[in-house]
Amino acid sequence: MSRDAVADRFATLTFHRSVAAPVATLYAAWTSPVARAVWASPAPAVTVEFLEADSRVGGREVSLCKVAGQPDIRVEAGWLDLVPEARTVGYEVVSQTGRRQSAALVTADFLGDAKTSRIEVTVQLASLAEDMADGYRQGFTAGLANLAGVAERTMVIQRVIKAPVPVVWGAWMNADSLPRWWGPDGFSCRTSRIDLREGGEWVFDMIGPDGTVYPNHHKYGAMIPEARLSYTLHWGENGPKHADAWASFDDIGGATKVTLGMVMATAKEYHDAKGFGAVELGLQTLGKLARAVGAD
Repeated sequence: MSRDAVADRFATLTFHRSVAAPVATLYAAWTSPVARAVWASPAPAVTVEFLEADSRVGGREVSLCKVAGQPDIRVEAGWLDLVPEARTVGYEVVSQTGRRQSAALVTADFLGDAKTSRIEVTVQLASLAEDMADGYRQGFTAGLANLAGVAERTMVIQRVIKAPVPVVWGAWMNADSLPRWWGPDGFSCRTSRIDLREGGEWVFDMIGPDGTVYPNHHKYGAMIPEARLSYTLHWGENGPKHADAWASFDDIGGATKVTLGMVMATAKEYHDAKGFGAVELGLQTLGKLARAVGAD
């Protein structure tokens, strides 16, 4: 193989995107499996199916990119380093029909503040079967455009609760305790049925201080015990989807940082939710969780 042929197999690619969202929200949209599933498809004709998703250091992500009439493209990725709101480092290996097409080291840097942010991605690419650089350029350009749109309709609410992760997780994943603390101050829950496991659901009414009833339906997706759970929010039983959501639980010196994230179905729903104080109401909900575990 000639020197030029060898050189063509390797490339360093850079991408960047400015986003009208806080840096914490952009970082969450980049790393959360729920958000990644929303923005991962590079084009409407491509369907991305996630087989595994664990966004912790050492965690693995496996997905299939499906295009009608073509063999699936398998992407196996892993997280090597995560510095919240600052940097991620990971790898990905792309294969098709059992043959590896490429391997890459992907570094993402995050800059910004509470209003605007920027992601800068460096891909150190090795093409193993054919020159994959153009495909990566197209894929990452489209992906970051999708990421920006998702981040701009993502809401992230966090609170550190002075109780161990197993205690906080237990209060969330208990069918008796969850309805007692869920919802903002003054709200109560009236449950029709509840099954808190992967593939389960919670059908309930939120009842406001003035007696207004808000029908809800949570459908639960992937769960990693004491680490993360995902679910979709619907307006009433099997009603329109309001958001793709997740909750994560991180140990902080014996306390628990709870992150509640929601990718709203539309930009309008995001702005409507912000307008009626959804962030403040979400913080009240996490405050009730803290009181439920005796940590307020």
